[in-house]
Parts: sequence; structure tokens; C-alpha cells
Amino acid sequence: MRKLPCHFALAWVACGMACGQSAVPRTPEGRPDLSGIWQVMNTAEWDIQDHQARPDAPAGLGVVEGDQIPYQAWAAAKKKENFKKRATEDPLAKCYLPGVPRLTYTPLPFQIFQTPKEVTIFYQYAHAVRHIFANGSKHPDGHIDWWLGDSRAQWQGDTLIVDVTDFNDLTWFDRAGNFHSDELHVVERYTPADADHINYEVSVEDPKVFTRPWKMSMILYRHKEKNFQLLEHECYGFEYEPYYP
Repeated sequence: MRKLPCHFALAWVACGMACGQSAVPRTPEGRPDLSGIWQVMNTAEWDIQDHQARPDAPAGLGVVEGDQIPYQAWAAAKKKENFKKRATEDPLAKCYLPGVPRLTYTPLPFQIFQTPKEVTIFYQYAHAVRHIFANGSKHPDGHIDWWLGDSRAQWQGDTLIVDVTDFNDLTWFDRAGNFHSDELHVVERYTPADADHINYEVSVEDPKVFTRPWKMSMILYRHKEKNFQLLEHECYGFEYEPYYP
């Protein structure tokens, strides 16, 4: 068997590692262009930790670093109580907004629109919209209770870092009862791996509920199907179907 010349062999190896990947699209300013329709492919919506199948959830691997959430003692007990009552107490069962980061990994797509000073995300879930300001502005003074918090972003290399504060305490992280208080502070990191994948990392801290900060991570996948688009999702509207069929 003939051996390949060294330089050809090296080129072949390099292609094997890179030819299957497409270059990250760029904006005129040179930033990664995150625009497009994205969706996760995991079971974090049901439980962000490792979990077996149960009647109301598929089995799945967790997205939490180390698979441990550092609850304070009282909060760990509260989480167990939430799990027992999840069918009725999950905020999504009441058609509330999921909050951040849960809105990202609901099993529905979302669309990112990017400009130099703002990233806007439209979610299929209940037509939710997030405005992520990347214009150097700061969070408003005081504490404001928002379902999706207040988002301020900056670029660090190819990573969009989003600082989110000013939450209410009415959302959960998943359907398993993992929860937070109104002191929740979230830092999201969006780092393109290639044209069709984004590494999404979340840092979470809440001194009222957790003993230390913790992280979760997952991959966002670009939808490339022909004519793919966000569709209608009203949630609360289904309750009115018996009256307005």
C-alpha cells in the first residue's frame, strides 16, 4: 500500500476536522451573526438534572454542571414539595412566562434578530419577546420584578455575554420544581461553535436560595428546514376553546 506524502496526509486530517463544519457567519462589524431560528434538543424543560422516565416526562441527561444544585436546606425541602405538586404548581401550567433561562430550553423554537446595539429574541412560546441591549447601558436602578428580567449584553471575543437581573420569584427552572427567588442573577454566554450550533452556557446565583453559584450548559441547533418559521402558540387560549371553538 502506497503511503501518502506527509503534507497531503496533514491536509487530509485537517479537512477531516474542519471540512464538516461551516464558518461562523459575521456581521459587517465582524461580530458573530447569531440571527436565525434555533432550538435545543434535550429534556431540560422537564428536569435540568439527570432523570428517569416518568408518566409526565421522558428520561434525560441533565444540563447542570456536576448534576448538583446547591440548595440551602429550606430550599431543598421546598424543591421536593414543588415536585410533588408539579402538575398544578408549575408556573407553565398556569400559562405564565417561563422566565430566563427556561424560556431558551422550552421544547419550542425561537428566532434571534441581531443589530449592533441590540439582540432581540422572539420565542414561539406565548409570543414572548426579549430585548437584550448591547449599547453599553446599565440595568435600571432599584429592583423591578419582571418575568424575563432585564438583559444587558457585551461581546467578549466571539461570545455574547448577557447579564440578566430584576426577576420576579414566580418562575421555575423546569417542570421538576427547581426554583429561585427574586434575587436571581443569571449570566448567559452565547458562543457559536460553527454556522449551525451555539454553545449556550448559563451561570446562576441567588443568595436567598443557593449556597453558591452554579452552571448549566447545552447546545442550540439552527433550524434549516425549508420554510421553517415560528408558529402560533397561545397557551391560555386553549382554555377558551369550549366557548369559542
